[in-house]
Amino acid sequence: MTEDTLDKFLDGRVVARQPERGFRSGLDAVMLAAAVPARRGQRVLEMGAGVGIASLCLLARVQGCHITGIEIDPSLVALANRNADENGRATNARFVEADVCNLPQSLRGGFDHVLCNPPFYGEEGMRSPDMARARATHDAGTLGVWIKVGMKRTAAKGTFTAILPPDRLGEALAALPSRGIRLFPLWPRAGEPAKRIIVQVVQGSRTPLALLPGLVLHQSGNRFRPEASAILRDGAALTLSTKGKSP
Repeated sequence: MTEDTLDKFLDGRVVARQPERGFRSGLDAVMLAAAVPARRGQRVLEMGAGVGIASLCLLARVQGCHITGIEIDPSLVALANRNADENGRATNARFVEADVCNLPQSLRGGFDHVLCNPPFYGEEGMRSPDMARARATHDAGTLGVWIKVGMKRTAAKGTFTAILPPDRLGEALAALPSRGIRLFPLWPRAGEPAKRIIVQVVQGSRTPLALLPGLVLHQSGNRFRPEASAILRDGAALTLSTKGKSP
């Protein structure tokens, strides 16, 4: 039996159980949640929710939105619902077992916001011997499907938000409309290549694709820069805006 660990996010605002082995959520999930511009009362869908970290971080910032999380692994669904209950969010977050590539009819309506941290390592990437982790990290050619499904579930003027490594950006853009896209790089340190890019699309927008300045995460001594710390520890929003400062 796999042991669970109890981990803290947003400086303890979210406390969640995760499998000790297998895929474990961290910085990506927190940054993804911070980028979703949800408001109280809106409906949100998280695809590939795992144990619910991103959804719970979003609820810690935007209390009163209503989140449905889908996850193919039934053991993670159980943990996600337990985490929602133990964080006092069971009223606003529910997690169900479902396959993103074959959603049930009940989940085919429009949502104000859709978010995902999809499996994004191709078959050429190093595959984990742990089956659960491999399924969570390797997409087996389905990244474009995830993106198209997410866009179909996004209501007009709503947002679809995903976090990806730069080497999958071309494939993601091929599956997206040509307009309404914002690309927000996350730089480990100034002068280093970005390891993640947040991709956000406003459904139906006619604005040209925008490559935003992004965010540098670390300063000297491996400490988080104040802007990053405000998101990762204080639960601040990450606003994807063309008015941001360059790294």
